[in-house]
Amino acid sequence: MPFSQRCNYYERKHRKQGKRGEANQKLLRALVTVHEKYPAMGLDSIYHFLKPEYGSSRARIHRLMVKFNIHSIRTKIYKGYKNSGGTDFAPNLLNRNFVTDAPNKIWVGDITYIPTLEGWLYLAVVKDLFSKKIVGYAFSSRPDSNLVCNALILALNRQKPNANLIFHSDRGCQYNSYAFKTLLSKYNIIQSMSRSGNPYDNAVAENFFSCLKCECVHHSHFVSRKEACTTLFSYIEGYYNCIRPHSSINWLCPNSFEKSFKY
Repeated sequence: MPFSQRCNYYERKHRKQGKRGEANQKLLRALVTVHEKYPAMGLDSIYHFLKPEYGSSRARIHRLMVKFNIHSIRTKIYKGYKNSGGTDFAPNLLNRNFVTDAPNKIWVGDITYIPTLEGWLYLAVVKDLFSKKIVGYAFSSRPDSNLVCNALILALNRQKPNANLIFHSDRGCQYNSYAFKTLLSKYNIIQSMSRSGNPYDNAVAENFFSCLKCECVHHSHFVSRKEACTTLFSYIEGYYNCIRPHSSINWLCPNSFEKSFKY
């Protein structure tokens, strides 16, 4: 190598990093920290999570993620749909209109199942349409009416909604049971149900389960129902409600978006 080229090489090697390089290193450290703590976060969620503090562009974060092979570990899931026989179902009051102007006016509910070595763990949730917050949930080894009643009771005690709240679900037998209908009547809650064979009528509840399974369940192997309960509780209360950004609520987490509402 000629002398002049050697000089240029060592000059570049020992040259101090510029402000842009230092900023990239700082941003990369933050990016790696977020990814290690929340490996299921995708590009857009990470971008809105880091933007308030670092002011970086989406393209800049994307370049760093590609360069250092940082990517979400989300796993796609198969979506099934359950339906219940029987009659006397409540009408569909939402008609896939999943927009409301205030918290605790419309809630949606659904049930899913989580595999453990002890058998299935069933999870019922209640989700607020305005804030996307999981306001109530319950766990059980049996998918009975007590499961959905307990989830709703937690939501009622926690949120204390006004009268004329609408509760929407699919046509599962738990939501059409005497115990659940009695609970709704006690608190003057108006019941709404999806149409037969239309899973998209309750898409916002299904969306939460998609996130839960992609970001949490499919990366875990639960030995016991108790272990699963602990992990799911941490996901809901420690991540989904208070950290995870949602595109439909201005990339805020549900708790922050709920607090920003002016009554």
